[in-house]
Amino acid sequence: MTRKYILDEKTVAKKLERMALEIIENNLEEQELILVGIRDNGSVIARTIQVHLERLSAIKTRLVHISLNKRHPEKIELNEEIDFSGKAIILIDDVANSGKTMLYALQPFLPFYPKEIQTLALVERSHKAFPIHTDYVGVSLATTLQDHIYVEVEGDRVTGAYII
Repeated sequence: MTRKYILDEKTVAKKLERMALEIIENNLEEQELILVGIRDNGSVIARTIQVHLERLSAIKTRLVHISLNKRHPEKIELNEEIDFSGKAIILIDDVANSGKTMLYALQPFLPFYPKEIQTLALVERSHKAFPIHTDYVGVSLATTLQDHIYVEVEGDRVTGAYII
């Protein structure tokens, strides 16, 4: 199977830094942001965004990880239980396709009253089936339903994204 790269490691790094700057611009009044990475790749992206935010601003960040089966999201777990009431949350994933994963990932926050929930995806596809808007996007692609996008991660680095 041939990999058609849409993002290399250098481009990914630039896009993540740009998204961090957008987050700062849109959240200047916030004292703290809760970054919620959807495991596994979304967590790596969330950690990278956190590093940029800490370097570029005085906004405090807290990193939380959420686990769910993206195909059948019946069980949704956070790595730690905290009170999300009044908090600004940024839900982070690698690829936003139909919006299903992000929609289900919102479930743990529903019993609380967060101030705001924003979303971030490195790659956004144009096949929304659920009412999810991606606030911060690295790259937006028009693809066919048969195309699959994969984000490559090595340790704590995003090394690229390709389409099959």
